[in-house]
Amino acid sequence: MTAETAPVRTARAFAEVFDAITTNVARVVQGSGDAIRLALVTMVAEGHLLIEDVPGVGKTTLARALAASVHGQWRRIQFTPDLLPSDVIGVTVYNRELATFEFRPGGVFTNVVLADELNRASPKTQAALLEAMEESQVTVDATTYPLPRPFMVIATQNPLERQGTYPLPDSQLDRFLMRISLGYPGRSAEMDMLDTHGAAQPAAEPEAVAGPADVHAMIAAARAVHVAHSLKGYILEIADATRAHPALALGMSPRSALALLRASRAEAAASGRDHLLPDDVRRVALPVLEHRLVLAPEARVRGTSRKDVLDEVLASVPVPIGRS
Repeated sequence: MTAETAPVRTARAFAEVFDAITTNVARVVQGSGDAIRLALVTMVAEGHLLIEDVPGVGKTTLARALAASVHGQWRRIQFTPDLLPSDVIGVTVYNRELATFEFRPGGVFTNVVLADELNRASPKTQAALLEAMEESQVTVDATTYPLPRPFMVIATQNPLERQGTYPLPDSQLDRFLMRISLGYPGRSAEMDMLDTHGAAQPAAEPEAVAGPADVHAMIAAARAVHVAHSLKGYILEIADATRAHPALALGMSPRSALALLRASRAEAAASGRDHLLPDDVRRVALPVLEHRLVLAPEARVRGTSRKDVLDEVLASVPVPIGRS
């Protein structure tokens, strides 16, 4: 029974398929092991990923390789100021031959959507993604169309270039389960990249090592990870600490707490366990929460970062002991 047909029934099987996918993606996205793991955790947690990084570090390659590894389809939507919402979600057009209106799907009708330079599109076009990201469906002319499953948006934005951009509103940022940065690869990884991909032709897509059925099974396994009452309280105590922190104007929302729980469950399953540990929560806390927090003006003047605040919060909240 191959990885493409075998259902993921246990935490160990989950971890084996998870590792097979991450290893497969790492063959073409070199030197970004942590980012690849977090990207797959995001998919298993049924979330969406925001990559904020400079051009040329492998954002497109990551999206393409992840989709290929799970035998899924992917599409790239280049967001520009003149992009229309109908280009993203689709449009209803009149068919003269049939004398009827028909729906022509937009770029979001796929398994993995690369929304490249999302902050270059107008707020109206950015908002076209909200329903798709939240409910895995789009509504056009009062008709709702479901999106393929699994469905994941990997959006990118350049943190250094501000001219001609529209900053993502907090409501849109909150739709992303995680925000990460690929960063520059290490010297050895970059040397391997020059040796492997130095030819003129682009790197070939990796072969599939799993299928959509595996992803569905992994999602179900992550949902089934046991979370002790004390760990749910731990997440809520982290939320309360952010809401009361003097350096933050806006702390964790209830959706943030749910996002942290979902990502922590997926992280636990990826580690081969069927129960949650505090370490799982702490490992995903930064990519899940950092982009959802808003610094107070005084903290910005002092040069305090959201990472500094989160580190302080995690250090101050007592870690629960036991699995009760």
